[in-house]
Amino acid sequence: MLGEISLFRYDSPLGPIGLALQGDLCHRLYLKAVDAPACSPDHPVAVWLRAYFSGHALPKVPAAPPRTPFQARLREVLLAVPVGQVRTYGELAEELGSGARAVGQALGANPVPILVPCHRVLAARDLGGFGAGMAWKKRLLAYEGVILQQTLRRSDRRR
Repeated sequence: MLGEISLFRYDSPLGPIGLALQGDLCHRLYLKAVDAPACSPDHPVAVWLRAYFSGHALPKVPAAPPRTPFQARLREVLLAVPVGQVRTYGELAEELGSGARAVGQALGANPVPILVPCHRVLAARDLGGFGAGMAWKKRLLAYEGVILQQTLRRSDRRR
């Protein structure tokens, strides 16, 4: 038995993060301040986030399982995108044998950004969207060292 879901706060270098935790798994990650107690530094999600923010991504993501088979396949593809690199909605759609719009909708339904790096997905000619807001997307990409102007120009040349 995992117990009930509880809300905690993680203070990241980019701002406060809310975590809806059940046992060792994160069910939802909020990129905003939450009125909640601090997450234990020993909790697997806090350990993973601390590693991520120190540049040492851990392979096992402590996130609750995806809700649909398509989201599960998309999660696998997203987790394979290295830190500091990006993909486009179209590239992911091609890899998954799907449409870019379906990829975008599934990304928008991602309840655990950062843990499952949907911020690394761009539109062909711009940043695309991000459920937690574009300021967070830009901060995360900058933190990972993505140089957006060069990335977007490369994308333009592919067309």
